[in-house]
Amino acid sequence: MDAGSMKAESRCPLQEQFLQRKNSKENLDRFIPNRSAMDFDYAHYMVTEGRKDKENNQAMSVCSPSKEAYRKQLAEVFNMNRTRILAFKNKPPTPVELIPEMHSSSASASSSVQQAKLNKPRRHIPQSSERTLDAPDLVDDYYLNLLDWGSSNVLAIALGSTVYLWDASDGTTSELVTVDDENGPVTSVNWAPDGRHIAIGLNNCQVQLWDSTANRQLRTLRGGHRSRVGSLAWNNHILTTGGMDGLIINNDVRVRDHIVETYRGHNQEVCGLKWSASGQQLASGGNDNLLHIWDRSMASSNSVTQWLHRLEEHTSAVKAIAWCPFQSNLLATGGGGGDRCIKFWNTHTGACLNSVDTGSQVCALLWNKNERELLSSHGFTQNQLTLWKYPSMVKMAELSGHTSRVLFMAQSPDGCTVASAAADETLRFWNVFGAPQVISKSAPKPNREPFAQLNRIR
Repeated sequence: MDAGSMKAESRCPLQEQFLQRKNSKENLDRFIPNRSAMDFDYAHYMVTEGRKDKENNQAMSVCSPSKEAYRKQLAEVFNMNRTRILAFKNKPPTPVELIPEMHSSSASASSSVQQAKLNKPRRHIPQSSERTLDAPDLVDDYYLNLLDWGSSNVLAIALGSTVYLWDASDGTTSELVTVDDENGPVTSVNWAPDGRHIAIGLNNCQVQLWDSTANRQLRTLRGGHRSRVGSLAWNNHILTTGGMDGLIINNDVRVRDHIVETYRGHNQEVCGLKWSASGQQLASGGNDNLLHIWDRSMASSNSVTQWLHRLEEHTSAVKAIAWCPFQSNLLATGGGGGDRCIKFWNTHTGACLNSVDTGSQVCALLWNKNERELLSSHGFTQNQLTLWKYPSMVKMAELSGHTSRVLFMAQSPDGCTVASAAADETLRFWNVFGAPQVISKSAPKPNREPFAQLNRIR
């Protein structure tokens, strides 16, 4: 039996690893007096003169009732009936009414909202992954994009020449496709917005479109690229592909002649592609250390499209790209091992708003959909995930567990769980963004694009 078959028997794709967890909870509390809350004059009196007064009062057993009443009243006025000398906490301050009752109800509502923010409990961020799955044969290549989580709560991961689907609702695993050796390995995967159809980029410069529900291939996109397709991004019915040839191509998957626009700006492999939420701007990063912002309104099928901004501040490959969910023109990007920086951009003006040196290769970036936070994954030396508070960029948590660089990250549809795949051939799930917000609203209409009105794609 050869080593390959032994490896296949010992490690099945997407099987859960059961690791013993350590309980490090210890009671290390101690009580320390609070100096600012103590009355030192009274404390000194009680330790010295107070004892003498008590002894004198006991000696003077014969005392008129009027003098005894006077002594008790005096002690009460000067608050000398206290028994404690040390104070361990401040007394809560008397509440001050900042907004008079005569103000309008809107002012009262504003005050209650502000109070709710102040009383919001600090979110617990688990330091270890909640689940770990095996990912044998995951290609250790920084420039590929082999992990994506669809809107139907199914996670797709490419392991070698095979694409596997893991259903997060029940934990089941299925194999979607295994490509031939002359076409593989798989170099990119990306779900369509409907969560049913998926695009698969290949090493042979082609892109396959699959129906995951019917488990059948719909079509193959050919003729656009001259080398492997390492990055994919959907914009409704438009599938944008980025290749090692430096080309970025918009493909309309509804029509036979699918190539509708070509963007030329990179002279090396395109390793990062992301459309903005509005679908108007496309961010692309390449191994040439360049970041381009393309505007859809400037696109023309008759000529090579010119970029809106060409940004050259990164000093290494730009793969990690993430559009901000709460500010449409805010873009975060991360540089490779020679750069190590996370940069923030105003995509309307092209201005760099901030740059933070993370100390290691930035492989992927994800925004929290519910809070102003950013998650980054890294390579050597710690191979960690880092949660940042935006815009202060204060580190909120560092999540360790992977033993090699964390190449890919994907976010669950509810925005709370993050899956990370690393060169250590493991897939880990982190409950880093908290519990989902419960918002009552009417059921959304099903997104029937991009294949809704087609019986067959030729």
